[in-house]
Amino acid sequence: MFEGRTLLIATKHEKEKVIAPIVEKELGVKCLVTKDLDTDKFGTFSGEVERKVDPITTARNKCYLAMELTNCDLVIANEGSFGPHPTLYFVPADDEFLLFIDKKNGLEIIARELSIETNFNGSEIKTEKKLFEFAAKANFPLHGLILRKSKDDYSGIVKGITNAEQLSIIFNHLIKNYGTAYIETDMRAMYNPTRMNVIELAAKKLINQINALCPICQMPGFGITAAKEGLPCVICNYPTGSKISYIYSCQKCGYLEEEKYPKGKKTEDPMYCAICNP
Repeated sequence: MFEGRTLLIATKHEKEKVIAPIVEKELGVKCLVTKDLDTDKFGTFSGEVERKVDPITTARNKCYLAMELTNCDLVIANEGSFGPHPTLYFVPADDEFLLFIDKKNGLEIIARELSIETNFNGSEIKTEKKLFEFAAKANFPLHGLILRKSKDDYSGIVKGITNAEQLSIIFNHLIKNYGTAYIETDMRAMYNPTRMNVIELAAKKLINQINALCPICQMPGFGITAAKEGLPCVICNYPTGSKISYIYSCQKCGYLEEEKYPKGKKTEDPMYCAICNP
């Protein structure tokens, strides 16, 4: 279905470096990027352009724009989010989505990688000591940094700083003129190797998802589309919020399949029970 076709990676931040080798090897496609695509119009991590929709819709919009610009019918786009982990509330997380669209065959396949491996951080600073303490923690200069006058003021923002002398000069300019500075990690993929690693993991998941074929029509992308809660408590048998089954479905023929006890557990620990541990 994909052998010999051209696949466009919708990015301006060099994500093709980790995505292209995987999809070219596994799908037999030839990857390309286009310099005409400005994905920053859909939002920036540093905040000067707000992302107005959810990550999957944003990735989808990137794909559609890329297809319009190139007339390519096979596209991959990525969208990441950074913030508190959804369950480990005080731990920062990198939540990466990869969206694969095959317009020719009417396919849309999604992969997600949620990772606590991230240097995502930001801080108001007033001394060079704090500046370089932050830089060291962010794994600078291997990872880029961003400086601006304050957290909510995006004028004069400088991104992609990877040189200690440049970092010091920009910081001292901000302190001299405004009395303070705001520093943050540059989360764009080409300036953040840690994030690039997470995107690579998402690409491998995407390939697994593409290679999962519907047992009825053999179309790619047969995967989990819903989950049922209600795994019973081992003590009182009350249904908990833990997953008792996953629903797999085919987006082409509509075939559904239920996998019960996906983690091999038929009961749940009472610590997750609303009755035994209210």
